[in-house]
Amino acid sequence: MNLHIVVLASYSLALMALGLWIGRRVRGASDFFVAGRQLGPGLVFSTMLAANIGAGSTVGATGIAYTHGVVAWWWVGSAAIGSAVLAFWIGPSIRREAAAHSLRTVGDYLEYRYSRTVRGIIATLLWFGSIAILAAQLIAIGTILAVVAGVPFALGCAIGGAVITAYFTAGGLLTSAWVNVVQLTVKLAGFAVVAPLALSGVGGWRGIEPVGADDAAYWTFWRLATPGMMYLALLVPAFIVSPGLLQKIFGARDDRAVRVGVGLNALGLFVYAGVPVLLGIIARASFPELGDEKLALPNILIHGVPLFIGAIGLAAVFSAEVSAADAALFMLTTSLSQDLYKRFVSPTASDDRVLRVARWTTLVSGVLGSGLAIASASIVDTLTIFYTLLGVSLFVPIVAGLYVPRTSNAGALASIAGGVSVMLVVQTATGGWGWGVVTPALAGLVAAILAWAITLSIGAPTDDTRQSVSA
Repeated sequence: MNLHIVVLASYSLALMALGLWIGRRVRGASDFFVAGRQLGPGLVFSTMLAANIGAGSTVGATGIAYTHGVVAWWWVGSAAIGSAVLAFWIGPSIRREAAAHSLRTVGDYLEYRYSRTVRGIIATLLWFGSIAILAAQLIAIGTILAVVAGVPFALGCAIGGAVITAYFTAGGLLTSAWVNVVQLTVKLAGFAVVAPLALSGVGGWRGIEPVGADDAAYWTFWRLATPGMMYLALLVPAFIVSPGLLQKIFGARDDRAVRVGVGLNALGLFVYAGVPVLLGIIARASFPELGDEKLALPNILIHGVPLFIGAIGLAAVFSAEVSAADAALFMLTTSLSQDLYKRFVSPTASDDRVLRVARWTTLVSGVLGSGLAIASASIVDTLTIFYTLLGVSLFVPIVAGLYVPRTSNAGALASIAGGVSVMLVVQTATGGWGWGVVTPALAGLVAAILAWAITLSIGAPTDDTRQSVSA
């Protein structure tokens, strides 16, 4: 039997077994959604970094570097910048709100701060966006398994979906946090071994110097276009207000756990950001005629390193995609069970019933995500859908809600409507490319801020506007 398949099968079974074992400790919806609010700095760090190094940061970023060069750094680097802001500014503030008012989800916060209307709109938007990010992780898994282990693409997507659905259904955030410790260890160790060996295989730094020698842009770091520095507009806001990340912060036991755990996550992303860039350039030096950039990383694992090291690398990449996929599954589950079912369908549902619904929605979401992955193709394009929607719809309501007490329900609704509408117009009119530096994400974010500012300037807050205690 193929060594890669043996390693992957053993690892997958171990992850599911660990998740099911930890899941026995889940006693209610609070454990499932916020891990009993007992996550310390170590678990916050591991579950955040594990979620943030996923398909886009491995297969996607390596592919960008293969085609476009060092500007691929901005994909992970932008996430690191957003994570630093989250660690020292937004994260501690919203954790205090969540703990003080027993909030389990971002939807809970939006209703507490604004209205059930804002909660329902955001929950619906994010459900569709979260399906995209889940599918992107499964696309990466299917691609890697197809090229490296010879597993059919559709079956690879289904395997990835089955693994995350099994352990996340068992215990939600509680199982995810502990499983992420294992996944993070494997992925960091794997990339630490694969990267230097792959570089040595092409002759070291001198071996990659000729790559892109006829294209000055290939080695240009400060490039404004996409790909390049415009990833800042796409990814920084998304990594500040992502419900999957904020709800992990809701599970932190205190502000110190947030600052230390999320801060170390940001540092880890800054350090890791150069790894996919290096691997993409190595792949370009070794396999200059690849027809599909997302095959760059799989080809390194097959042909660029020894067989056993490639198997370790496969486990690392599989860990990256699975850990990011369970963060997406977390958003899908909470949007459906807590924000939509509990709030709009059955407000009197018991804690046990909400937990059962959460587990069933996890199963259904896993199946839907697998189906979309099989029908899709591009990892980066699929992720871009999610990150764009996230930034233009959530950034202003959350940040302004925490720090500008005069922000009203009308202001939140205006920012959502303005941001999403302008983003869709630019996306449709330009095929997703935007006009120069004016990408759909940047246009939508600016529109959201302007719409909010207009409501702030023309009207006083209503009596029922809730003021944040975090300012």
